[in-house]
Parts: sequence; structure tokens; C-alpha cells
Amino acid sequence: MKRLISRTAMGLAATALIAGSLAGTAQAAPAAAANSGDPTLTDVYIWATDVNLRQQPTTDSPRLAVRSKWWADAVCQTQGQTVHDPAVGTNNWWTAVMEFSGSDIAWVNNLYIRGGEKIAGVPDC
Repeated sequence: MKRLISRTAMGLAATALIAGSLAGTAQAAPAAAANSGDPTLTDVYIWATDVNLRQQPTTDSPRLAVRSKWWADAVCQTQGQTVHDPAVGTNNWWTAVMEFSGSDIAWVNNLYIRGGEKIAGVPDC
């Protein structure tokens, strides 16, 4: 009987882990709560499509990835190269983001992050 209970508990735990990891990979809707990343980091929403994630806070820096309508964990923000987008405006603030806690850092210009010129709740680097 103890063995049956133990196997059932292990099966339920494995199912919960699998379900949790699948839920963590799903893209959150803009109106929904942000991803389930590191609670010590600020979740930010990249509202635009085809946004370049850069190695440094400059458009001359190598592109690491491209994301559209995506939640990220913000590490910090700093002033970098000024970006001008005729449809959106001009901004020289960039935010260092991670796809999930512990992943590589990439930089996104704040023009494409919901929250304005400088994102509230994200510390300066």
C-alpha cells in the first residue's frame, strides 16, 4: 500500500512539474499577468512586433534575437544610443532583459517597451 501511495504521489508531482513548465513557456496575453520569472525582477512587455534584442544598448551592436509582443524580465536600464522611430518617437533609454530568470541578457530600446521613456520599477544599471 505504501508503495502504491508513493508511486501515485511521484506521478502527481511529475505531472505538476510538466504542466508548470509548459505553462511557463506559453506567451502571456498583454492584458494578463506577466510571465512567472524571477519575482525580484520587473516584468516588462515588449508591445511592438519584430523588435531587435541587442548585445549592447546600441543599434550597431549584434542582434541576439527578434521578439514580438513578448514578456521579459527586466534587469536594469541605462542610457545608450538614441533611437528614432518615426511611428513611435525618440528615446535613448535601453532596458537589459532576460527571457527567463538566469538566461542571457539582451538590450531593448524603451521605445518598444510598455511604460514610457524610462520604465518605472526598473532600476538604473
